[in-house]
Amino acid sequence: MGSGGRPRRVTPCGVLSTVVANYLPAGQETESLEESTDESEGFYAVFSHHRSVLSGKVQDWHEEEESEEEPKLKYERLSNGVTEILQKDAAGCMTVHDKFLALGTHYGKVYLLDVQGNITQKFDVSPVKINQISLDESGEHMGVCSEDGKVQVFGLYSGEEFHETFDCPIKIIAVNPHFVRTSCKQFVTGGKKLLLFERSWMSRWKSCVLHEGEGNIRSVKWRGHLIAWANNMGVKIFDVTSKQRITNVPRDDISLRPDMYPCSLCWKDSVTLIIGWGTSVKICSVKERHASEMRDLPSRYVEIVSQFETEFYISGLAPLCDQLVVLSYVKEVSEKTEREYRARPRLDIIQPLPETCEEISSDALTVRGFQENECRDYHLEYSEGESLFYIVSPRDIVVAKERDQDDHIDWLLEKKKYEEALMAAEISQKNIKRHKILDIGLAYINHLVEKGEYDIAARKCQKILGKNAALWEYEVYKFKEIGQLKAISPYLPRGDPVLKPLIYEMILHEFLESDYEGFATLIREWPGDLYNNSVIVQAVRDHLKKDSQNRTLLKTLAELYTYDKNYGNALEIYLTLRHKDVFQLIHKHNLFSSIKDKIVLLMDFDSEKAVDMLLDNEDKISIKKVVEELEDRPELQHVYLHKLFKRDHHKGQRYHEKQISLYAEYDRPNLLPFLRDSTHCPLEKALEICQQRNFVEETIYLLSRMGNSRSALKMITEELHDVDKAIEFAKEQDDGELWEDLILYSIDKPPFITGLLNNIGTHVDPILLIHRIKEGMEIPNLRDSLVKILQDYNLQILLREGCKKILVADSLSLLKRMHRTQMKGVLVDDAAKPFSVVAFHCRHMFHKECLPVPSMNSPAQFCNICSAKHRGPGSAILELKK
Repeated sequence: MGSGGRPRRVTPCGVLSTVVANYLPAGQETESLEESTDESEGFYAVFSHHRSVLSGKVQDWHEEEESEEEPKLKYERLSNGVTEILQKDAAGCMTVHDKFLALGTHYGKVYLLDVQGNITQKFDVSPVKINQISLDESGEHMGVCSEDGKVQVFGLYSGEEFHETFDCPIKIIAVNPHFVRTSCKQFVTGGKKLLLFERSWMSRWKSCVLHEGEGNIRSVKWRGHLIAWANNMGVKIFDVTSKQRITNVPRDDISLRPDMYPCSLCWKDSVTLIIGWGTSVKICSVKERHASEMRDLPSRYVEIVSQFETEFYISGLAPLCDQLVVLSYVKEVSEKTEREYRARPRLDIIQPLPETCEEISSDALTVRGFQENECRDYHLEYSEGESLFYIVSPRDIVVAKERDQDDHIDWLLEKKKYEEALMAAEISQKNIKRHKILDIGLAYINHLVEKGEYDIAARKCQKILGKNAALWEYEVYKFKEIGQLKAISPYLPRGDPVLKPLIYEMILHEFLESDYEGFATLIREWPGDLYNNSVIVQAVRDHLKKDSQNRTLLKTLAELYTYDKNYGNALEIYLTLRHKDVFQLIHKHNLFSSIKDKIVLLMDFDSEKAVDMLLDNEDKISIKKVVEELEDRPELQHVYLHKLFKRDHHKGQRYHEKQISLYAEYDRPNLLPFLRDSTHCPLEKALEICQQRNFVEETIYLLSRMGNSRSALKMITEELHDVDKAIEFAKEQDDGELWEDLILYSIDKPPFITGLLNNIGTHVDPILLIHRIKEGMEIPNLRDSLVKILQDYNLQILLREGCKKILVADSLSLLKRMHRTQMKGVLVDDAAKPFSVVAFHCRHMFHKECLPVPSMNSPAQFCNICSAKHRGPGSAILELKK
C-alpha cells in the first residue's frame, strides 16, 4: 500500500488480540469500551481495539481461549512508589536509564525510581510542571526543565550544578550523552529558541543560539555528536563536532496543532533517526558526504530510507531490533451517540518497509484516565538493553516487555497445555532459562509458587526432589527467577547431594545484594567446600569498595579467609573489627609469627587478653620483642610489664628500671607495691624519679629502705604532717633515735603531742615526753590522752603478771618432765661391760677414759656433744684433747 494508506496487518484474523494480567471473570458486566471507567488497582488488562462487546457484557473468556493468539508483548503496571505519586500528582515526563527511572510530575517534582517503581530519591525542582528530564549515558548527571522557565543540570552523586531561569517556558532539555567527561560538559534547552550551553576551561558556562524564529522547540534527542529537535516547521539535525546544521525535515500535516500533536523523535542508533508526527513516520539515515560533493555543504547529509502513514496519531516511538514500537493516540466514533471519544491508546509493533509497513501486533491499553488524555499526554520511553517499553500517561505508567521463549512456555502452562509446554521445553532446552522438564511434583511446586506460598513450596522440595541434584538446581533457578532465592536457601542440600558451586554462589550473591546479615548466616552455616571460596571473597571485596566500614561484611570476609587458610588476612580484619574471635584464631591456628608486628593492634583491642596471650606464649614471642614493639606506646608497655611483674618478679628484671618511670607516669597506685616487691630496681634511680615528681609516700619508703630513716621521718612530719603515719613509721623502724627526733619535732606542736601521748606508751616511756612539755601549753584532749596512758600502763602490768604466771607454770611443768626423764633408767650395751662407761641423761655414753678429768673448779661432768652445741664448732674436740 502507499504511504497515505492504512498499514497492512499480517495476522490471520486481521489483528493480534491480547489480554495480559488478570482476566475479567466470565459473565462480569461492563460498559462499552467508549464509556468504561475501570481503574481498579487489582485489575489491569490489555484489550485488542477490535474486541467485541455483546449485549453490554464481555464474552465468556473460555469461549475465546481456543482462538486466542499468543501475545507478542507482556505488560505490567509500574506500581509501588509510582502508585503513591500518581494518586496525588500527575506524570508529565519520564526518562529511562539502565539503572533507574526518572519521573517528572505536574507539581514540579522529580522522582528517581528503581525498575519496580520504588522511590529512591526526590527533588523539588519547581512549583509547576516538569516538561522534560534528560540523563547522560553514565546516569550520573541529570538535566531538568520546567514550565516556569527553570533549567537545572546537576550531578546525582556530585556537587556539580547549573541553574538558570528563562523568561519563557522551557519545553525541552538534553544533556550530552557523555556529560560525565570533562570535554563534554554540554546541554541544550528549547523554548522559543534552541540554546547550546558549554562549560569553558575556566568552569564558566557560555551559551549560543543554535536555532530560533520557527516557533517553540517541542522535542529534542541527542545521540553521539548529533542533536535532533523539532519546532513548528519541522525537524532539524545539528552536528556538534562540525558546528553545522545538516538537515531540515519539514512537517507533513501542517493542519495539526504542534502543541497538541507533538513530534516524537527517536535515535535507533548513532546515525538513524526515527520521526513520528501526526500519522506520519519517517526513518532518516545520516550519511557522510563524499569529499567531491562538499563545496560549501555540510560534511553530512540525511536520507529518508522509509516513510509511511499509520492509522492513528503517534504519541511515541521506540526501536525493537529491525522493527518499531509505536504508541498511538486513538479517537473513535460512538455507534450510539455518533460522537467522537478518546479510546484506549494502542501499542503496535510494526515492520517498516520503504514505503509502507506491516503490523506484527496491536494492543489496546487500558490505562487510568485514558478518557481525558490528549495525544500530547502520552509518552513512550524505552530501555535499549532490555527491550523494556514504558507507556507514560498522567495517571498511569505501564511497562511492556518483549516475550521470550520462557514466556512462551509460561503462556502454555497458564493455558494448562502441559504437553505443549513440555515439547517446547525439550525443543528449546538450550535457550530457556527458567524452565526444565517437569514431573507432577514440580507441577505441584509451580502451583504453590503461583499462589505465593513460597516457603511451603521450598519445604516441599526436600521431599519431592530428594537427592536428584539436577532437579534441585532447576528449582533453585526457578526460585531465582521469581526473586525468592531466600525462601529456598534454608532447605538447600548441604551434602548428599551436593549441588554445583554456582548454585550456592548464586544464592550467596542474592543475599549479598540485599541482606548482609542473611549472607553472613549462610557463610557460617554452609561448609566452605560447597562453593568457590575465591569467587565469594571477590564478590564481598567488591561490595566493600562501596561500603568499606560494614562490619557484617568484614567479619564474613574474615571467615571466608579462614576457610581458605588465609589466616593473615583474616587476622587483619579481626583486628580492624576488634572482634573477640581474634585471640581464638591466633591460638587455634598458631599465628604467633604473624602477630609479631601487630602487638600494638592487639593491645589496643583488648590489652588484658593480649597480655595474657603474650605471657602464655613467651617461647613464641619473647619478652624483649614485645617490649620493643611497644616502645612507642609506653602506656601499653606498662600494662604488659606490670602483668609480667605480677606473674614473676624476676623474669622482667632487666626492665625494672624502666618500669619505675612507667608506674610513675601511668599507674602511680601500683608504684609503691612495685618498689616494695622488686629486688632489682635501682633505688637511687627510683628515689630520683619520685623526688622529681614529688611522690612523698614513695620517697619516704625509698629513704627508709636505703637506711635514711631520719630523712624519711622528716618528710612524714614536714610534708605530710601526719602524726599517725610518723608514729607508725617509728614503730616499724623500732629505733630510739627516731623516737627522740619525733619527740623533739612534736614538742611545740600540740596536735603531734596528742598523737604521741595516745600511741607512744607501748614503745617509749611517756614520761620522757611529758617532762618536755612546756608549762602553759594548751594540748587538745590532754585528759583523754593521760587516761589512755594510764590505761595502757595498767594493761601492761596485767600483761606482765599474766605472762609471769604462765612462765612460772610452764617452768614448773618442764622441770617436772625433766625430773621424770632423768629418773628413768638408761640402756647400756652388753659389749661395754669390760669397760667403765659414763651415761648422761641426754642418752650419750662415753668411756670413762675418754672423758676429761674434772677440775677442782668444775667437779661436775657434762656431755661433750651437747656442750659443744652451745659453745660452738670444734669445742668438743678441744675438750677431749685436754
